[in-house]
Amino acid sequence: MSPRDVVLAWVAAFNRADLDALAALYAPDAVNHQMAYGPLQGRAAIRAMFDMEFGRAKMVCQVVQVLEDGDWAVLEWTDPTGLRGCGFFRVAAGQIVHQRGYFDRLQFYEAQGIDLAQAAAAEAAMKKQ
Repeated sequence: MSPRDVVLAWVAAFNRADLDALAALYAPDAVNHQMAYGPLQGRAAIRAMFDMEFGRAKMVCQVVQVLEDGDWAVLEWTDPTGLRGCGFFRVAAGQIVHQRGYFDRLQFYEAQGIDLAQAAAAEAAMKKQ
């Protein structure tokens, strides 16, 4: 699969909140660095992050555009609440090996009704895993 195809498969799995399908798109030692948080390494840690996020928020990724250059794909997205962001995905052998994501964390929490203190506690617990 091309990087663009991998990102479109990622969007489809994300919108289904399909943890197993999302995790399968990442290489075993992949890095996912959402700039609003710290980097996570490894498929299991990335899956755990998605599990936490889907457990506390209704997340939907609406594709604005996907650009591809070599082994990179860039996803510009929005969601039904008006949140906007972008993700950079490096793909090798059909799997995501590195991902960087940019979005406004405070806007995300406010749109989802997530309490800031509870969010901080959950994120701190995730970092200890």
